[in-house]
Amino acid sequence: MTKSSASSHIVDATKVVKVLSRPATPGEKFRDACERRIIHTSTLMSVAIDFGGGPWSEPDPMHHHPHEQTTYVAEGDILFLCEGRPSERLSAGDLYAIPPDIPHSIQLLSKTARLIDSFTPIREDFLPKK
Repeated sequence: MTKSSASSHIVDATKVVKVLSRPATPGEKFRDACERRIIHTSTLMSVAIDFGGGPWSEPDPMHHHPHEQTTYVAEGDILFLCEGRPSERLSAGDLYAIPPDIPHSIQLLSKTARLIDSFTPIREDFLPKK
């Protein structure tokens, strides 16, 4: 495998094997102190998200989507909130899985955190508008 020389935060691996190298792939800032990098095939998307500006005094608003999601906490500490469940403190090495259309959110408990989200099908709303 060779390193990707992506010029954006998205690496498209729908036709050939690709690698998302963090140094070679600039992040997309999607809010203050937060950025994401995306790699996807035609049916699976992984998103590396770096959160900053913590700890947050409040959780993000709950949201939901029609995608199945798993999340790996690579660094930091978060509070995971999910409709119908008690909140849970999660740390590096922990994972959670969410079926489609279940409201959920996080609250950053540490100064920073890195989450690795996987979605199926891919989140078209994360791709650039054509």
